[in-house]
Amino acid sequence: MADRFPSDVYERRLRRAAELTRDAGLDALIVGTGPDFRYLTGSRADTFERLTALVVPARGPAKVITARIELAALRESAVPDLGLDVTDWVDGEDPYARATDGLPRDARIAVSDSLPALHLIPLAARTGTAPVLATAVLRELRMIKDDAELDALRRAGAAIDRVHARMAEFLRPGRTEAQVAADIDAAMLAEGHTVAEFIIVGSGPNGADPHHEHSDRVISVDDVVVIDIGGPVAPGYNSDSTRTYCFASPRPDVAAAYAALEEAQAAAVAAVRPGVRAAQIDAVARDILTAAGYGDRFIHRTGHGIGLSVHEEPYIVDGNDDVLREGMAFSVEPGVYFDGDWGARIEDIVIVTADGCEPVNTRPHSLVRLPVG
Repeated sequence: MADRFPSDVYERRLRRAAELTRDAGLDALIVGTGPDFRYLTGSRADTFERLTALVVPARGPAKVITARIELAALRESAVPDLGLDVTDWVDGEDPYARATDGLPRDARIAVSDSLPALHLIPLAARTGTAPVLATAVLRELRMIKDDAELDALRRAGAAIDRVHARMAEFLRPGRTEAQVAADIDAAMLAEGHTVAEFIIVGSGPNGADPHHEHSDRVISVDDVVVIDIGGPVAPGYNSDSTRTYCFASPRPDVAAAYAALEEAQAAAVAAVRPGVRAAQIDAVARDILTAAGYGDRFIHRTGHGIGLSVHEEPYIVDGNDDVLREGMAFSVEPGVYFDGDWGARIEDIVIVTADGCEPVNTRPHSLVRLPVG
């Protein structure tokens, strides 16, 4: 599978970026390497002390500034096909002058949030104005996925589902979390991921830490185990899915809390449709858990957008008044956490459709009971 989309995809994105730059009253958008750069050019270039950036003026052709020693990193991107002007520089020359060449002295520029201060400050000195964040422009581009992106997210969801379907091979009492994680890592590569971006194996009390990774703790037959895994498939779009497992019949308190969690997650997914605010989806899940007596055990937002980044906009959280639109993709992942004892989370990625949503993850949501041997 190619590591980028056809070049016409990036051509459309660049054209739209210029339109949004004009609409925002800006003179130019300057995008450093990272997910935004990859979104607009198909390039995985990654530099730090030497400036590589895409400059998208409100009017006129876009260009790429890069150190000469980094030119090879652009060859596999869409940059050559797009006919972008590539301005290279060598150590001792001023890349910031090249980046701002052709812009007004007091140019109003917006920069991507991944651009380090090492480059931001010299750019500001060149224009004589303080740059603003390009969030308003880039979020509008990246929040609404096109057909190619949605297809990639579906493939990513199917790939991670195949890994969860194999969990009985890896997750057994007597093994350590780290041993299980190593097997999951290999399975993710075998099932189509290019890398395992993250692997959480939270057994027993470790499951009460939402961002626990994995440790040398030996998994017990009485444990509840949270498995949260994800990573990219070509061309860079991520999976992210959580299921919770056990081996023995759950204690009554565990069964009651998990039943409320399952109800909350299902209701939140069912509430996703165009026109609903992101905060409302969070409220649906939170209200159910609160009514069941577990509101203080749900200690994070309900979801996050996903695409080239595992976490991106829109965020499904209280206070976010973003209105859901067709083509958005995000997680729905309420959880409950009991310090020192156990935790659970259920997570699906969903795509907003014309009249509801399409989950890309289809594994069972129940507390999955695995065989002991």
